[in-house]
Amino acid sequence: MPDTLPFQELITPLAFLLGGLLAGLIVDKIILKQVIRFWARKQSEQEVILLSRLRGTVLVWFVAAGAYGASITMPLDEQMSGFVQQAWMAVVIFSVALLLARLATGLLNFYLRRVRNNEQTTSLITNIIQALVLGIGVLVLLQSAFGISITPILTTLGVGGLAVALALQETLANLFAGFFLVVARKVRSGDYVKLDSGEEGYIVDIEWRNTSIRMLANNVVLVPNSRLSSAIVTNYDRPGREMAVLVDLGVSYSSNLRRVEQVTVEVAQAVMREVSGGIPNFEPFIRYNTFADFSINFTVILRAREFVDQYLIKHEFIKRLHERYNEEGIEIPFPIRTVYHKGDTAAAHPSNGAEHARHTNHEAAYAQ
Repeated sequence: MPDTLPFQELITPLAFLLGGLLAGLIVDKIILKQVIRFWARKQSEQEVILLSRLRGTVLVWFVAAGAYGASITMPLDEQMSGFVQQAWMAVVIFSVALLLARLATGLLNFYLRRVRNNEQTTSLITNIIQALVLGIGVLVLLQSAFGISITPILTTLGVGGLAVALALQETLANLFAGFFLVVARKVRSGDYVKLDSGEEGYIVDIEWRNTSIRMLANNVVLVPNSRLSSAIVTNYDRPGREMAVLVDLGVSYSSNLRRVEQVTVEVAQAVMREVSGGIPNFEPFIRYNTFADFSINFTVILRAREFVDQYLIKHEFIKRLHERYNEEGIEIPFPIRTVYHKGDTAAAHPSNGAEHARHTNHEAAYAQ
């Protein structure tokens, strides 16, 4: 190839390069964008996922095609021509592998949303899928584009993998524990969980080493996967997000229990209908359970859509019930203890019996 090329000989290669770039921009930024909007209006998520993953990759393909066309129109020697062909093939193979990795994760998210009831994928699974697809793409690239045999590479990886496993035992333990957590599906991203060590909150993500839990205070706790897999975990979102909300109450012994039940259920029904997070078609009920020291105790059973909804439901229910009890004259008694004293009063008044009863009410529970 001569040291310099006449400008006339550069016109065709430049036309290929600019033509590939321009065509790629038109297809990627205009045509694909409009086609994605069309399928989005038809609510066809599969087509939207495929076309959205093509964006960017199509531009690379057109530019690579333009570069390849420019190379074959230039007077290159055999060595340079072979190098250009290898580079072009490497770009195409790697871009296809990257497209397949993105497409696989997109279809996985679609499957989890549609089939698994809006379940969210995790970084661990996404990274594993992308690493596998890209790894296969690199091996194909080495074999096809550069003619490098991959058999020695696979052998080296097998031997080196044993050494890595011995050196990174704790890391691999967390990796496999996280993988088993995802496969077992006992806890999922978005679930509200409580560990036996006291931490509780929403699972944000299961990564290769840690599981991120966002607490209600908006702090994030990082729990090693191996520890989470061996912990006693309460999952408030399984088998379903709806949960019972229990409120313990007590009324005076002089209360009409039938009236108490009627009034309490009426207030609870209003809360279920009007408060965000309540289940409108759920019929609340109460269950009397204890003759306590100073009250007849019972439990009101309501229902919430998910764990955090119980706080607002309890807040509104207690506030409204207290107001309604005041209107109805239903007493929620203070803690009371009756104390009997033996003393000199009995001797001074024997006709009144051996004991004289003195009654004392205390506002503090079980006060002496």
